[in-house]
Amino acid sequence: MFAAASGLALFGVVMVYSASSVMAYQENGNPYYYFIKQAVWTVIGFAAMIFAMHFDYQRLRNRKIVYALLVMTVLMLLAVFAFPRINGAHRWIRLAGFSIQPSELSKLALAIFLAYFLEKRAGEEGSFWRTFVPAMAVTGALALLVVAEPDLGTAMMLAVVCVVMCYTAGTRLLHLGMAAAPAFVGIVMMLIFVPWRMRRMITFLDPWSDPQDSGFQVVQSLIAVGSGGVNGLGFAQGRQKMFFLPFAHSDFIFAVIGEELGLLGALAILLVFGIFLWRGLRAALGAPDRFGMLLGLGLVTAIVVQAFFNISVVLSLVPTKGIPLPFISYGGSSLVPTLVSVGILLNISQYAGTTTNDGGLGGRSSEEKRSGGPRASAVKLQRMLRVPLTMFFG
Repeated sequence: MFAAASGLALFGVVMVYSASSVMAYQENGNPYYYFIKQAVWTVIGFAAMIFAMHFDYQRLRNRKIVYALLVMTVLMLLAVFAFPRINGAHRWIRLAGFSIQPSELSKLALAIFLAYFLEKRAGEEGSFWRTFVPAMAVTGALALLVVAEPDLGTAMMLAVVCVVMCYTAGTRLLHLGMAAAPAFVGIVMMLIFVPWRMRRMITFLDPWSDPQDSGFQVVQSLIAVGSGGVNGLGFAQGRQKMFFLPFAHSDFIFAVIGEELGLLGALAILLVFGIFLWRGLRAALGAPDRFGMLLGLGLVTAIVVQAFFNISVVLSLVPTKGIPLPFISYGGSSLVPTLVSVGILLNISQYAGTTTNDGGLGGRSSEEKRSGGPRASAVKLQRMLRVPLTMFFG
């Protein structure tokens, strides 16, 4: 898992240079402008990952830490509206030449909160008012703040993290269905009554109907991927990044990978993310307590689902959303929290099969014993994932 995450991050630095050098030279007179900034963020991210790897994750169970992180995230999500729009959205806090995207931090904050909260509600997972409603309320509040930026893609990532963690913890499918219904209606309404989202949906259905305007970005992305063929045009030899493909070094960097490294390079990236998923799930399922298992699962879900969502956008399998490719896309706001998440996962994996301070394997409390403890949740998740994982890894 360490090798997969580190390899993807270092590969991202190289690909950011390839995808941005021409644009960086025109904008700043320095082809290494974005490369240097990404390299600096990568060093910071590695330092943060190593710190998190040696920081006992069980200390995150502290009520003060959990709620302080949650409140700080909410305040930052509100603070973005005090700053000017960038590309039509209030997503960044810009201070002293640096920018922070709080929506990226919200995924980490939500995973920690849900792991803490669902552990405290062990034995009461099926309770509608004591467990389900508070979990959905916190998730919904964060998601609504992110949607208001607007950033529907990240809000959907928060919802996915919540559903996976709650389902694994033992929340009833009926309750999850009750939350899914109004969420689905809300998404449909945002698509129908927000003109630019409706245009984006129409473009997704047929991007070639308007290749010079609304379909331009998707068309250029598909041209880039298609031009790479099997072996690619060669590193730094891509053409679409030369002012044809918007956001080539950030949200659409996978298109540059497909053009320059071809099908083989793209499949290699998918394989590494698959390895990361496999090792991340092993770390989560091997956690010695319920908190570690749920936290690890939430972090893995947030990273891998976002990766495959970004790749799906680039390949026009889903409507276009401004969401980065973890580890690889340009930007410290995405890279540093992602590497911190990996550090936490690595710390969790170090305690697999050990005892905790609470006594007994996994430190199970009396409430956890009544609900089956972390092992029951792990067995449930293993059964759910057995078929797709067997198909993927043989």
